Amino acid sequence: MISKRHWVFNVVIVLIPWLSLLFLGKRNVKRFSLAGLVIVVFEIINHKIGQKRDWWIFYDKRKSFLTNELPFSIGPYMPLSMWLLTFSYGNFKKFWLLNVIVDGLFAFPIIDFLKKLKIIGLHRLNHFQFFLYIHYKAYLLYGVQHWIESKRN
Repeated sequence: MISKRHWVFNVVIVLIPWLSLLFLGKRNVKRFSLAGLVIVVFEIINHKIGQKRDWWIFYDKRKSFLTNELPFSIGPYMPLSMWLLTFSYGNFKKFWLLNVIVDGLFAFPIIDFLKKLKIIGLHRLNHFQFFLYIHYKAYLLYGVQHWIESKRN
């Protein structure tokens, strides 16, 4: 059974990022949504692998992809990817730097905070390995968007 704390957390990490897209603009949402969707599908596959290999541990007793990993995949990944592309697409150095900052914040202080909240903790990965696990997908995101832009032109 999912705890109330975990349920509220899941609702927050799904709703807030998606509501933030109201401020992104229709043009940017349309432009970057396909690349964001590719990242979500890729992230779901990665989460299934990580779940099988026990790279992290959720503190609720029940091992459920729907209540544990899926909210992370459908919540922050696509909206955050679209925000990062909006602010930095066309300037790879800026894109890289923003991704290092965001991924570093998640891999180090935020994951520790989530562990204190008894939501999720790292199990078979250290913080740096987890950073690499989330950061390498930024290059895929940029590459997919570059491919989409080249097909449009």
